[in-house]
Amino acid sequence: MMVTNEDVKKLRAETGVGIMDCKAALTKAEGDMERAKQILREEGKELLAHKGREAIEGRIEAYVHHSGKVGVLVEVACNTDFAANSDDFRQFTHELAMHIAAARPRYLMPENVPEDELEEEKAIYRKQVEKEDKLPQIIEKIIEGRLKKFYTEVCLLKQPFVRDPSRTVEDLLAELCAKTGETILIKRFARYEVGKGA
Repeated sequence: MMVTNEDVKKLRAETGVGIMDCKAALTKAEGDMERAKQILREEGKELLAHKGREAIEGRIEAYVHHSGKVGVLVEVACNTDFAANSDDFRQFTHELAMHIAAARPRYLMPENVPEDELEEEKAIYRKQVEKEDKLPQIIEKIIEGRLKKFYTEVCLLKQPFVRDPSRTVEDLLAELCAKTGETILIKRFARYEVGKGA
């Protein structure tokens, strides 16, 4: 049976074992994915070698807009320097920095929004909705919906990606994790704009 590149990539993503070892195991197993995993175990290859490891490799990407008035620093972590130096990872960090420059996120994820700011937003939405004379449970649903929209505006992971608004930054991150087979985390970012505070 013919072993495809897709099969090799899939086995590598699931096990963390090198490409050549994955190809050899799949060839021996005649394309049977589960048998190939068994062969790798029998050969003492370290399955999921990097899955449990902390994401301590990665890149810090810098981007300065051509006007020289907006700049971004973003730290993206992964498990191995192999992934950190890959074209996919480099492209992701570069596009992420450009996205941050354009989309102006203030927080990484909803959990990072300060409680007092959240309460202030809810109070504003409640005042807006109470004028509409709706049932309390409907009011809560509307507030919840408006909060979700608020998150897509201020939280990096929830923002629609500027180059493809049909996907969020979170979607792109998940795709990169699947492609590399590694844990990838956006650790932190800073956006600077001339004449404005950090």
